[in-house]
This record gives sequence, structure tokens and C-alpha cells, in this order.
Amino acid sequence: MRIVVLVSGTGSNLQAVIDAVQAGVLDVEIAAVGADRPGTFGVERSAAAGIPTFVVDFKAYADRTEWNAALAAAVASYRPDVVVSSGFMRIVSADFIDSFQGKYLNTHPALLPAFPGAHGVRDALAYGVKVTGCTVHWADAGVDTGPIIAQEAVAIDPADTEDSLHERIKVVERRLLVSTLAALAASPTR
Repeated sequence: MRIVVLVSGTGSNLQAVIDAVQAGVLDVEIAAVGADRPGTFGVERSAAAGIPTFVVDFKAYADRTEWNAALAAAVASYRPDVVVSSGFMRIVSADFIDSFQGKYLNTHPALLPAFPGAHGVRDALAYGVKVTGCTVHWADAGVDTGPIIAQEAVAIDPADTEDSLHERIKVVERRLLVSTLAALAASPTR
């Protein structure tokens, strides 16, 4: 199974996937890693691992429509079976989603449908829930919507800050992403 991973930041989930592939526990080919802006550590991690990289800089385009078209073309050029949005902080258009219908996988640091959006961890803490977690789902044109593939709960400690809780969620999120990709790669329908 060929994947293209999209990142916007450090790429800690990406690193878990790279490590699992290199250890032989995840049978996927990381065809490329793309970012929405230059200078991301996720792209640096990938280049260091010998993985092709690309940047489709959001700021280099006149509008979101042009950027989405350029991103779709860049991703499609690697012929992915699955596109993984992992810490990719840009909302892609319905046209982008349609280009990769049923192939656009997203991770989110909350138990969707609760707390969608860029601040899932902060929102869970503010709401006062005792349990949050992470979700891996097939993304559709909504914000953190689409069919859920896997979820795992993380208890909130009374002493948690947004940062401490997010770090604990990331540990679970990495494991869940790798196990989800492994299941998809082993599926005869993929």
C-alpha cells in the first residue's frame, strides 16, 4: 500500500509510521511526505529518512482554490492508495477530498464527533470531560467528519494542562495510526 503523508509541523505521528516501516512491522511504502509550508520538521524528518518530500506553500497561491488544486496534483503524482493527514493543519476543499474519495485518512486528538477543529484538546479540557482520546477516520468535506475507523480513550488527569494531555494523547494516536495503517494494508479490499 502506497501512502502520501501530509504534515504541517514536527511530524511526530509521521515518525511513528517511519519507525514502524523501518522496523518491518508496517508493510506500507511511504511514497512521499508533503507540507503546506516550508521549513516543517516533518519534511526534514522525511528527507533524513530518504523519503521524497514536497511543499505546496499555502502563501504562494492567490487563493485557497488554486492551492487545493496544486496540492491535489502534487499528491496525485505519487499515486497513493491512501493519503494520510497527520497533523496537517489546513482544511482541504471538497474537490481535494473528491480527488481521493475514500482514501483520505485523518487523525484527530479527540473522540470525534466531540471536539472537532484545531483545538480538540483545549476544548475537551474547557468542557470538563473526564475522558478524551484520539480518532482515526476517513475524512470528508466537513471539519473532522467522516466515517470513524478507530478510536482510543485517554483519561484526563486533574493536573493535566493542554500540553501534558496533548502529549499523552499523541502517544496513543501514534500507536492507533500505525495499527490502522497495518490493518488497511492487510485488507484484501485495499
